[in-house]
Amino acid sequence: MRRMAIALALLALAGCGQAERPYAPREAATPGQSSPAQAERPADQKLPTGTQTIDVAEGLRLRVEWPADPDPALKPMVDQYVGTREAVAEGQRIYKRDLEIDAAVQASEWVESFADEGWTMHGVGRLYNLRVVARMGRGAQVNACVDESGIRMVSSRTGKAVSPQPDWLRTPYPQSVGVRRGDDGVWRIRSYVTARERCTR
Repeated sequence: MRRMAIALALLALAGCGQAERPYAPREAATPGQSSPAQAERPADQKLPTGTQTIDVAEGLRLRVEWPADPDPALKPMVDQYVGTREAVAEGQRIYKRDLEIDAAVQASEWVESFADEGWTMHGVGRLYNLRVVARMGRGAQVNACVDESGIRMVSSRTGKAVSPQPDWLRTPYPQSVGVRRGDDGVWRIRSYVTARERCTR
């Protein structure tokens, strides 16, 4: 439990890194409909608006509340939210899609902490209040709120709920990332930034 708490903190405090190789981004579902988490789409396809519901794994569903006319810089925030939870559900130890090196290290440590504990996720998570709060050249800072009060940690071996549940599931928390658009037009996360705002349901 202590290792997972440390990994969660590190995920919010990583520094800048160098570019990872590009990958094909996920497909965006029609708002209000489910979409397989593995789907891919061209980088220039229009992003959804409103609520997007994604079936990540058996027993795990995520809801993303996109703003009207979403900025393309928001996409890597959404992709890493969905992708890291998918990696946990699959028992993976590495996550680096759309992340530059330092961010990939921190995300992988977070994902690996679940594999070490033998935990997976069930329930419904929510990503909301997505917005670009700053821009500089090809870069931007993206903020969002995460509500995982509808998520429960479950033993991968027994399928039973873990007791006690982690404290960070109880209340919505902020997440902030620094993103950059590469020469190939793909937005990637450079770093996880300390998030100071307060999130409410």
